[in-house]
Amino acid sequence: MKNLYEKKPVLFAVLFIVLYCTVTIPIRGEYGDGSIQSLLGLSAVTVIIAIVSSVIPLWKKVGVAAKPQNVRLCLYFLPMILLATGNIWDGFELNYSGVNLWYAIGSMALVGFVEEMIFRGFLFRALLKKRGPKVAIIVSAVTFGIGHIVNLLAGMATLDNLMMIIFAVAWGFIFTMVYYKSGSLFLCILVHAVVDVLSTVAAETAWGSWLYIGTTVVIGVAYSLYLAKRVETPMIHRTDMQEKSVKGA
Repeated sequence: MKNLYEKKPVLFAVLFIVLYCTVTIPIRGEYGDGSIQSLLGLSAVTVIIAIVSSVIPLWKKVGVAAKPQNVRLCLYFLPMILLATGNIWDGFELNYSGVNLWYAIGSMALVGFVEEMIFRGFLFRALLKKRGPKVAIIVSAVTFGIGHIVNLLAGMATLDNLMMIIFAVAWGFIFTMVYYKSGSLFLCILVHAVVDVLSTVAAETAWGSWLYIGTTVVIGVAYSLYLAKRVETPMIHRTDMQEKSVKGA
């Protein structure tokens, strides 16, 4: 795996995306997020990522425990933190009962870790080395959003799934830009987990969903553009771009 990561990092990332989809699609379609099967499946993917990240090693390289840089210029990440609460803007409602609620909470917390490691830690950084920041940001964000089309296979209605994809693409740009400009993947993992966990106790009214999606898109565009123009890229990512320049020379 180390050889694959070093020589073909994009393929490395794609293989993990395939693994993630292969495990989660059938489980979500058959059992749902509030099941022990979902929790065990996501736990297995998490363990695999953790083992691979320890062996190569990747934890420090992708900035999992890195202290966020440019905190003040990134507006203390308040736009992202505000949007993280969006699922409960229209109130609370338990979408699962009993032990299934805890299975769902555990599953959603793991989704935050798994998806950030795959789409930001693996895919974004691989593309940053190969294609530069513009391509890396766009592909990472859009791939993350389009990936939510798998919800169709889990039983989600077409219109709801389209809304989810738009919502996820907006979040994809936010997470990618925050990671790119702060150098901290942990911050993205934490916020991503909060967004998903709160979905298990969200009232999910029609007006609330549209408000949240619309607000996320507007703030996502504005915040991403602001970060792109006003915040310097930290060394953790400049090193990758320098490696690209050397290889291309």
